[in-house]
Amino acid sequence: MKRFDISVVGELNADLILYGLPPTLEPEREHLAEDFAITLGSSSAIFAHNISLLGSRVGFTSCIGGDPLGKFCLDRLQESGVDVSGVKVLSGKTTGVTVILPVGKQRQILTYLGTTLNVQFAHLDLNYLRSASHFHLSSFFLLRGLRPRTPELFSQMKQSGLTTSFDTNDDPEDLWADDVKSALKSVDIFLPNEREACKLTGTNNVQDALEELSRLVPIVVIKCGPKGVLAKRGKNQFHAPSLPVQPVDTVGAGDSFNAGFLHKFMLRCNLEECLEYGNAVAALSTTRAGGTEALRDRSHRESFLQTSASHGKGGVS
Repeated sequence: MKRFDISVVGELNADLILYGLPPTLEPEREHLAEDFAITLGSSSAIFAHNISLLGSRVGFTSCIGGDPLGKFCLDRLQESGVDVSGVKVLSGKTTGVTVILPVGKQRQILTYLGTTLNVQFAHLDLNYLRSASHFHLSSFFLLRGLRPRTPELFSQMKQSGLTTSFDTNDDPEDLWADDVKSALKSVDIFLPNEREACKLTGTNNVQDALEELSRLVPIVVIKCGPKGVLAKRGKNQFHAPSLPVQPVDTVGAGDSFNAGFLHKFMLRCNLEECLEYGNAVAALSTTRAGGTEALRDRSHRESFLQTSASHGKGGVS
């Protein structure tokens, strides 16, 4: 029996979120926020935290600095049940941080990468990563030290018998270089959002992006926000509508979808069930501030997921 259900490599930082901002942020003016939250941030860590709380055994690999923010992030992961023995603490280095400014229906997102830049292939314990049944990597474009060898990493995981999944997240440089496609050669499940899928394929609509990506990866799942999720496996295409919910905060919703989807995938559920559960966990995550707070509340988490079990029925075409 494997030590973990899933091993995760990615970035680890905190999110600082300011709420209730004025509709326009003017230069050289002091603006006041109505509320503030500090939560576990970063795509990889939100994913690992949430899939652990859903019941998967998780081993996590990243780097943090020897500072209070790093300790905060590590503590939050450990509280959720994630094994953090793969996280390296680099004294003298600074843990990254993301400042999120929700203004109306949009967000300004500012990230200081910090120790994310220190995650390199040489730091990885490949035996630790192989001690899982599944391997997941997020934030390809932020992991600049690891990026050149990410295709090799995925290839080694596949050769060791693991199934694999990949979420690139956004490219801050907006270049969407072809080295992503080299990594996709050893990926079983690709989980971009609608914008990312279109950027990666150079297409103008999600259907064209889905068709092109499905020629590269066995299972493609494209998250389309309020429009739900599209997926394709072989010749079969699927759609699952999003759940009706009034969001408090959409930070981490895509990562939470990944957690729900892959949790069910590793339990060998059919694709429709994976999509529906992913949507339910994504909706749950939006009911509290930040990407992890809604799942940390056990009674709220269990009640919401039980209530939502009858929603979000998808279909195959």
